Formats: sequence, structure tokens, C-alpha cells
Amino acid sequence: MKKLFLLCMFAAMTIGAANAQEQKTESNDPQHGARIVFAEREHNYGTIQKGGDGNCTFSFTNKGDEPLILSSVRASCGCTTPKWTQKPVMPGKTGEIGVRYNTNNTGGFTKTITITSNAVNEPRVVVKIKGNVVAPTLAN
Repeated sequence: MKKLFLLCMFAAMTIGAANAQEQKTESNDPQHGARIVFAEREHNYGTIQKGGDGNCTFSFTNKGDEPLILSSVRASCGCTTPKWTQKPVMPGKTGEIGVRYNTNNTGGFTKTITITSNAVNEPRVVVKIKGNVVAPTLAN
């Protein structure tokens, strides 16, 4: 009788441990969840005129199986203003982050924009803009 009791206890613990391991594996599965994939991570304006168009767009796709939610999009300085998709990006769909650089500041620049999301592959992504703003030349 004692052997049967011990055998039942051992079986119950083994099954319980297996179930706990299975649940842990499912919840930590890196293949499951939102996955952010950017078309480009850097935009080079090249040489642009002071007061010129400082807008660009970074496109991304949710290649995962859950909605992608951007929780934060922050520029490295106040001269760069991001605007982004506020609604969840469904699996297979595309979202955008628009960036506006203040081209009234002359000289070379390199700025970063940090994107934080619920993506399992990259919860934090940094994209970059760069270029050189020049003052208009005066014609003689």
C-alpha cells in the first residue's frame, strides 16, 4: 500500500512539473508575439537648404502574430519631432513614424529616434537621421 501511495505521489509530481514547464515554454516563446521589422533604419537628407523640407518617414511591418503597440517614440533632441502610429498595428500590417528635423539650424547633424514597443524581437529600436543644412547662397 505504501509503495502504491509513493508511486501515485511521484506520478502526480512528474505530471505537475511537466505541465508547469509546458506553460512556461508557451509564455516565453520568442516566436510568439508582435515582431517589428523596419524597411530602413537610417535616413540621409544629404545637403539641404536652410528652411528646406526636413520631413522623412520610417516604415515598419508587424511580422508577428499579435498586435504591435508603440509605447514610446523619443527624439534625441528638441530639433527633431516624431509622429507615429497611435493605434495597434495588426499582424502583417504596416505602420509609420514620421520625423521632422528643424532645418533652420545650419550645419551637419546626426540625430536618433528611440522606439519602444511590445515587440518580442526588438522591444527597443533606434533609427537615425543625418544630413547637412546649408544657408542659401546669395546670387551676385
